[in-house]
Amino acid sequence: MKGRLPGDLMLRCTILDEDGAVKSISGQFRRSDLCNEHRLNPRDLRKIDSRIPNLVPTILIRKEAILINILHIRALVKADTVVLFDTYGSNDSRLHSAFLYHLEHNLKVRGGGSPYEFRAIESILLSVLSALEAEMVFIRNLVGGLLAELEDDINHDKFKRLLHYSRRLASFKNRARLVQDALEEVLEQDDDLNAMYLTDKKKGVARQNHEHDELEVLLEFFSKQVEEIVNEAENIESNVQSTQEIVELILDSNRNALLALDLKVSILTMGLGSGALVAGLFGMNLKSHLEELPSAFAAMTAVSAAIAAFAAWAGLWRLAKIRKVGLTNSQTTNRGSDPKSRAPWIPLPLRRRNFNGWS
Repeated sequence: MKGRLPGDLMLRCTILDEDGAVKSISGQFRRSDLCNEHRLNPRDLRKIDSRIPNLVPTILIRKEAILINILHIRALVKADTVVLFDTYGSNDSRLHSAFLYHLEHNLKVRGGGSPYEFRAIESILLSVLSALEAEMVFIRNLVGGLLAELEDDINHDKFKRLLHYSRRLASFKNRARLVQDALEEVLEQDDDLNAMYLTDKKKGVARQNHEHDELEVLLEFFSKQVEEIVNEAENIESNVQSTQEIVELILDSNRNALLALDLKVSILTMGLGSGALVAGLFGMNLKSHLEELPSAFAAMTAVSAAIAAFAAWAGLWRLAKIRKVGLTNSQTTNRGSDPKSRAPWIPLPLRRRNFNGWS
């Protein structure tokens, strides 16, 4: 079997004519035929080939066409034709159907005075913006619900979900920022903005480099909308990071409380062991002549209880002193406990104004 050449690869395309009517739906076309028909280089179609992973949005301006590859839309826009390349692996057919319906309707409306290619670009960017807003609302609801659950209960599963949502949010923010960068890159190039007037170029109308107000307003509008989405994603990411830090502080506080409880139990056990030492000394069956005294039992019991209480109190006092945390070091704390050893507080002199200025 003979292998296919790279230029003979088949692409699935949907083509709309100058009246907004669909000429072909998911038709099979050879890449070489598309390059020859639209006067493109093979590397141009390689950027929008949906079978090649390409995560960076691009807007390429060529002599007779505009190549757009943003999120789920990969299109070729000309002065009288729009070619939509089918995206492999896309599961959101409802979004694609809504985009195609809006594109057909927008291309058929000619009363607005906008060129054919501008109406196509507007529909494409509007679909991109709708996709970003829909995903933003979905992620915001997921994260908001989880943060509300974490206020009532903190467990391993919720913390794991929070980590998963934060990664998903970071990925979404990165994609939205790349879309904004693609729009800003076009806005910064006057030559590219001027070259996107395909209808005037086809009619032979000469244009100056600065005569692109209509297109600039269109792209700036969508750029600002995407920027708002990026800012909202950053705010949600900041809330997630703050929640993660608070949760970690709460877990550290609970861990310290458990360690302190364990130390207190150990200290009390040490105190009881110190009191039991007296009983152990008298349990060696050696004569001490104290067993003949009628009050020896009560005295030894009181002494054992006093030793146990003193050992436990000393241990707990030392633990409380160690757990006391301050912003200064131990030496400063020790000197600060004595009022006489504290250094006097001297206020800084205020600036005075004289004839020569401030001193």
